Amino acid sequence: MSSARLKEGRVLRLTKPGLHGILRIVFSRFMFILLMIAVQVVILIMLYIKFAEYVANINVIMILFSILMIIYLYNSNMDSTSKLTWMMLIGLFPVPGALFLGFTRLDLGSRSMKRALLTTSEDTKDKIPQDPKVIEKLEEDGGDFEDLYHFVSKTGNYPVFENTEVTYFPDGHDFFDSVLEELEKAEKYIFMEYFIIGEGYMWGRILDILSRKAKEGVDIRVMYDGMCEVSLLPSDYTERMKKIGIECREFSKIYPFLSTYYNYRDHRKILVIDGKVAYTGGINLADEYINLLPRFGHWKDVAVKLTGDCVVSFTQMFLQLWNIYKPDPSYEEVEFFEPVKPANPSGFVLPFADSPLDSYQVGEAMFLDTLGRSKRYVHIMTPYLIIDDTMKNALKLAALRGVDVTLILPGIPDKKAAYAIAKSHYPELVKAGVNIYEYTPGFIHAKVLVSDDIKAMVGSINLDYRSLYHHFECAAFMYKCDVCSSIEEDFQKTLKKCKKVTFETIKYEKIGYKLAAKLLKFVAPLM
Repeated sequence: MSSARLKEGRVLRLTKPGLHGILRIVFSRFMFILLMIAVQVVILIMLYIKFAEYVANINVIMILFSILMIIYLYNSNMDSTSKLTWMMLIGLFPVPGALFLGFTRLDLGSRSMKRALLTTSEDTKDKIPQDPKVIEKLEEDGGDFEDLYHFVSKTGNYPVFENTEVTYFPDGHDFFDSVLEELEKAEKYIFMEYFIIGEGYMWGRILDILSRKAKEGVDIRVMYDGMCEVSLLPSDYTERMKKIGIECREFSKIYPFLSTYYNYRDHRKILVIDGKVAYTGGINLADEYINLLPRFGHWKDVAVKLTGDCVVSFTQMFLQLWNIYKPDPSYEEVEFFEPVKPANPSGFVLPFADSPLDSYQVGEAMFLDTLGRSKRYVHIMTPYLIIDDTMKNALKLAALRGVDVTLILPGIPDKKAAYAIAKSHYPELVKAGVNIYEYTPGFIHAKVLVSDDIKAMVGSINLDYRSLYHHFECAAFMYKCDVCSSIEEDFQKTLKKCKKVTFETIKYEKIGYKLAAKLLKFVAPLM
């Protein structure tokens, strides 16, 4: 985006620049568990002083308590890596560890959210019928994509579509230009759901259009995750938006100590305009995503624009989360629009969402299925590599089968702890033949999967515990779409700006990262 282009358009602000709600961090679950550990230490010291002659009995009780908690964990439905983390925590700090585990497993707060989501899923299960002709074509195709569709269809109402054109944006500038253009065309509604909204040039330009469209009678709905209130937006931002005609909601507002769904964040990125076009990808609405706010070198991110039949799925995804706060939900928007006929449709598109409140890890399954069925290559861009043994073994097995498995990760991290944990997986993966590259110009925030020239996925899903287990996520999975070649082309261009991780580079890695990885790896599932 040129400097001349950046000067065009009005930038609207509803707040003054600065941070908001920092004190909420003090009341986070992290601080809560630290407080509980401190309380246990004080209590134990007092007990040892007051009941010195009973120290042996107290130790026996603590050991038995720890054993019972470990047996409980072993029989729980957690993934094995999370179990090990909790066992370590309870072994070191039995009382606060058990209290923290119990507090988490009770699902206070998330129970009502889960009930609401089940209600919205039930209300929308027949809103988008699967076109049988599309399934017939998949059967005639004879590939394995039909199997993947059948799995995803069991996790929610997610049909597979033809008659869709997908445009790939290899950077935030092109995405931003397209969004501004399409927003100006809006006549009926604009639905926006983003993990991060940060005031600045990008959001200011968008907000100016939204405010004008609201005055024209366009139904504007904006939803952002409650974490924005911690550091980016004031607690009354939704009210400020309503004053300019925009209906706005904060998903999963953070209340210190009172709920257990701090982990259940809305990490999705969805924009739907008039049921005609939809956008998804890794790009949030803040200046770093278009490289106007340098933070970690060059910020590499991607998105896709979808035009045609599949847009209805993204409309439904938005309304499902939007309506969990409404006593009388409405889904008419899914039905009343007529999708545009794309100019150059190709292949099949399967939009889907992933919820942490059900028993399916849909995002993880998409990676595992692609790795398991790949024949020539699997190429992945991800900002984080905080994975369990299942994902690590899938990467290794594909590489050992002779598949070109290549990962592009950041060269400059946004979170040094996550960076250290990612590096802890390098030796084992490289030994198995997985190619790992680091993006030398800066930070990779793109979430991209492309395989064998016929499969690709772009969305909000990272290769880390938070995305795969704790976040609400979404993506578009594409099969035999023309855009797959554009995604692979961008991957190869990005690869030229990367340095390869080898045993030699691992050997001379900074000692700080090596030590940090060993210390942090066992708590990775809680990060």
